[in-house]
Amino acid sequence: MEDLDIVELYWQRSEEAIVQTDRKYGRYCRTIAYNILQDDCDSDECVNDTYLKAWGIIPPRRPSLLSALLGKITRNLALDRCRYSQAEKRGGGQRLLALEELSQCIPSGGGEDEVIENRLLTELLNRFLASLPQQNRQVFLLRYWYLCSVKQIGQQLGMSESGVKMSLLRSRRQLKALLEKEGVCL
Repeated sequence: MEDLDIVELYWQRSEEAIVQTDRKYGRYCRTIAYNILQDDCDSDECVNDTYLKAWGIIPPRRPSLLSALLGKITRNLALDRCRYSQAEKRGGGQRLLALEELSQCIPSGGGEDEVIENRLLTELLNRFLASLPQQNRQVFLLRYWYLCSVKQIGQQLGMSESGVKMSLLRSRRQLKALLEKEGVCL
């Protein structure tokens, strides 16, 4: 079923929208959730929460790219669940290492100009990603969007772990240099 048809089912408030969403995007959403949570039960629950949130968003919103909306919702829900379960008072952990790596070259939000800064940052990130060679862009996105491990990325792209790490290091340096050049406070 096409995305437009699935979105139309949401607008009609048909429960078939959830069935069709799961059929087409269930595996995609579970992969995103599992890469973050590393737990099948938590991942399934996160995907179910994704469908519930999509039900609340569509309507009034009519997404132009359903997969992007579902991926973003899943990722945010999984990160929230991961942060909660790995809070320092609950024993901490290293699963968010990828986000910590990236925090060295991405500014933190805050303040009244946050919306404008977020738009600028989004534009700069898109420009940065477009400037990367395809393989480096894939490595970067697999690590920092899908939160895959270095080992998983290497296996998926046929690279050594040290090659993946070097690609990530160089990309982070390039991103940091671009942000500094553009006057983004780090």
